[in-house]
Amino acid sequence: MTTAKFITFLLLGIGLSFDSFAVSVSCGLMKREIKFKQATLVAASLAFFQATFPVIGWLIGEAVKNLISSVDHWIAFGLLALIGGKMIVEGIKEDGTLKNFDPFKISVLIGLSIATSIDALVVGLSFGFLEIPILFPVLVIGSVTFIAAMLGMLFGKNISAKRSHQSLMIGGIILIAIGLKILAEHLFMQAI
Repeated sequence: MTTAKFITFLLLGIGLSFDSFAVSVSCGLMKREIKFKQATLVAASLAFFQATFPVIGWLIGEAVKNLISSVDHWIAFGLLALIGGKMIVEGIKEDGTLKNFDPFKISVLIGLSIATSIDALVVGLSFGFLEIPILFPVLVIGSVTFIAAMLGMLFGKNISAKRSHQSLMIGGIILIAIGLKILAEHLFMQAI
């Protein structure tokens, strides 16, 4: 594994974890007396789904890559740009998308975990199209998400909700940048 690939996967993990971070900040804002065990449960659920969804997407991408191999890099770019753009728009919105809720209720926790992992499914789909091995990126994505979620709950006790919106915008920018990198690499390889 090259340093460039490691940095790309790390940035991808950071980009994908920003929505989980924002949800965790909201948990910290609403449950200021959150215990370490509760925080660990929330972070583990977010990280599990964030790491599992790329595998599902990868399997789908691997199954259909031969059908779209000539445009796979455009699809990867489009999907990452779409998700990144959505994150930026959500970050710009002034009103919080999370109202009063109990993040420790299993149905709420699973719902939040799935909602914050849809973008990871799309990234996994892109990896399948591009034939990128999935194990290392999944480990990075899951680990980064767990750390981001734990920090988010800690920070949620001490920061304003506006910062969570800013984190979504940063995550969206990172995902778009990675999509541009994938597109540029493939266009450069075709030009050689």
